Amino acid sequence: MTDETKNLTGLTSDRVKQLQQQYGKNELTPERKVSFFRKVLHILCEPMFLLLIVAAIIYFILGEPRDGAIMLIFVVGIISIDVIQEWKTDKTLNALKDLSAPHIKVIRDGEEQMIASEDLVPGDLMLIYEGVKIPADGIVVRCNDLCVNESSLTGEAEEVWKITNENVKPGTDYWRKDYCYAGTLVTQGTAAVLVDKIGADTEYGKIGMNVAAAPEENTPLQRQTRGLVKLCAGIASVLFALVGVFTYLNIPDHSFGDRMIESILSGVTLAVAMIPEEFPVILTVFLSMGAWRLAKKNSLVRRLPAVETLGAVSVLCVDKTGTITMNQMTVQDVWPVSGTKHTLCEVMGLGCETDAYDPMEKAMLSYCGCVGIVKEELFKGELLKEYAFTNELKMMGHIWKRNGEIIIAAKGSPERMLTICEM
Repeated sequence: MTDETKNLTGLTSDRVKQLQQQYGKNELTPERKVSFFRKVLHILCEPMFLLLIVAAIIYFILGEPRDGAIMLIFVVGIISIDVIQEWKTDKTLNALKDLSAPHIKVIRDGEEQMIASEDLVPGDLMLIYEGVKIPADGIVVRCNDLCVNESSLTGEAEEVWKITNENVKPGTDYWRKDYCYAGTLVTQGTAAVLVDKIGADTEYGKIGMNVAAAPEENTPLQRQTRGLVKLCAGIASVLFALVGVFTYLNIPDHSFGDRMIESILSGVTLAVAMIPEEFPVILTVFLSMGAWRLAKKNSLVRRLPAVETLGAVSVLCVDKTGTITMNQMTVQDVWPVSGTKHTLCEVMGLGCETDAYDPMEKAMLSYCGCVGIVKEELFKGELLKEYAFTNELKMMGHIWKRNGEIIIAAKGSPERMLTICEM
């Protein structure tokens, strides 16, 4: 740790420029954008679509432009469905990426500054507080009751109380308590964090790199349809040869050229009849309906064949329940020892932060809304004093002035609250 960081004066502007040239921007490796024509070409390379295009060409050769045009309309319609579905999903995913904190407060040249998160460099001093999504990995050099929700990274629903690197005990845990990780959310407290890693070097960035490097494999549905296309093509080829030979032998009175043309046309006609042109159309429509139904339940489908793959899952192995559940706390019921339920809920709400990030406080305020206590009415008074929650005290309190009277609302662990209440 440098003298600048020891004294919490931060980096100088000149040093920041040097580090930015060395490490670049604090951003994940951008996805390679696929052009519209490349997407269309990728769809056309599917055997089912090649089958439709071949059928359309054959219809045009046989002098059936209407049937050929219908085949091409099917091809255009199916490509449109695929491209529109992928575009809608990408648009939603990009919107979700924009929810990350775009700015962060740092100390540079001995002064607090608000900068874009992408301009962070190793050695910067971040100032984080409740509600901030941490944009880089770093060492906690100073903190005041810092509590971080790391479920987005580790899957653990329980929040982690952080300590400074001076108080950490040597251990073997991979996830350190004196360290903050990019992509996690501060639910309580404040801290000064020395940025250690940025961009793709962070733990969050490593996950993104691994996902991006994962090879793309064909889905079971794609493998099965390709097998079906090959089977149909094989049968059509055999029938084409057999019908062509028999036709050639059955018209000996024709000239050689006419016999060849008749034989080829007869074989092609039967071969086209073997091609299931409707199959890719029906398949795409039903997969699109599945993606639409999943979208109504807030599930995004980037590639349509994934709908069938998800339906084929028989065993799902996960290591954390929060991965597949809402990972949210919910107040089921309250029981007042004295007074009314409405009064208890009102005091419970007044004991919470006005802009809550803690899952328990969110659950409490949500329950207040269920019993008819809206936030606007609840917090319309004047907040005179706030006693912050500490890990040692294990309780917090707010002093409100409402309707001409002073109200003290406190909440915390039962063993501490029992020492100050009537019970």
